[in-house]
Amino acid sequence: MGFIAFLKTQFIVHLLIGFVFVVSGLIINFIQLCTLLLWPINKQLYRRVNCRLAYSLWSQLVMLLEWWSGTECTLFSDEATVKTFGKEHVIIILNHNFEIDFLCGWTMTERFGVLGSSKVLAKRELLYVPLIGWTWYFLEIVFCKRKWEEDRDTVIKGLKRLSDYPEYMWFLLYCEGTRFTETKHRISMEVAESKGLPKLKYHLLPRTKGFTTAVQCLRGTVSAVYDVTLNFRGNKNPSLLGILYGKKYEADMCVRRFPLEDIPQDEKEAANWLHKLYQEKDALQEMYNQEGIFPGKQFKPPRRPWTLLNFLFWATVLLSPLFTFGFGVFASGSPLLILAFLGLVGAASFGVRRLIGVTEIEKGSSYGNQEFKKKE
Repeated sequence: MGFIAFLKTQFIVHLLIGFVFVVSGLIINFIQLCTLLLWPINKQLYRRVNCRLAYSLWSQLVMLLEWWSGTECTLFSDEATVKTFGKEHVIIILNHNFEIDFLCGWTMTERFGVLGSSKVLAKRELLYVPLIGWTWYFLEIVFCKRKWEEDRDTVIKGLKRLSDYPEYMWFLLYCEGTRFTETKHRISMEVAESKGLPKLKYHLLPRTKGFTTAVQCLRGTVSAVYDVTLNFRGNKNPSLLGILYGKKYEADMCVRRFPLEDIPQDEKEAANWLHKLYQEKDALQEMYNQEGIFPGKQFKPPRRPWTLLNFLFWATVLLSPLFTFGFGVFASGSPLLILAFLGLVGAASFGVRRLIGVTEIEKGSSYGNQEFKKKE
């Protein structure tokens, strides 16, 4: 094991990375709070500023994937589709099987210049998560309780508010509603059987309300739907902790573009279109499992230096005073100060671990685990 590889496995290094992310995130959140003064004066300026502030935070996680772990991301698509990336408003449909699927998506948005303006339909619980939810609030992310009767008006209002967004926007939808587990899949297929829908092998039954509403509300703003099917070579199941330890993965993403005018305007027909799409996604996963490759031409968009430079900037600004302070504490010889400092380090470690836990499948929500008799 080389020295760099050894460093990547050390807890103290992970803690320093976490410190930079958390403290820079809190600083960014405070600046975002101050930018609220811009909203009544110049709404579009407020949005552009917040896109860049969000980029400064999210790109630190992208840096871990691209530069720290060296994970490779390969696109399988066609040249015409790839040429549209970063040049139009789109809805993204991504399968929700892996702990770092969002991070692979962010990597692609970064390489095509839309990381700061990327959007998602997120569960409301995330609004209260420091850094993640707080940053999303200032980005006008649409939050929902995942109870359509309560969410309908909120979601429609949030989507329509984005109709004049000044930056090219990729709006991510996890149509399955929650991450894939065997228990959720079994229950989901029971629902599919009760509704006379074809069963899926690698996906949960898509929930159509969010998709059809997004298509209706963003029609005229969004140009297309990108269907993205993600898998990892070697049947790997990567985690954010694995990335933090410097493990390298190879992600393959099959991207298909569907012009929005090709998607039915009628809600029921649009829902049927989505079900058909997931049947095709299932076939793509089956092909990948059998052949180890998706159809289409391979593209490897080059990683950009900005994620690394951004992290090095924050590390320089924040770690220099931390080291100076820590040295002063231990040089003082005061047991009370030393214990307080170590307690602060322990609290920071706990906080970082809790943030990582948000991404873990086994600690995900119970959404989708309800008994069959309670399902739609």
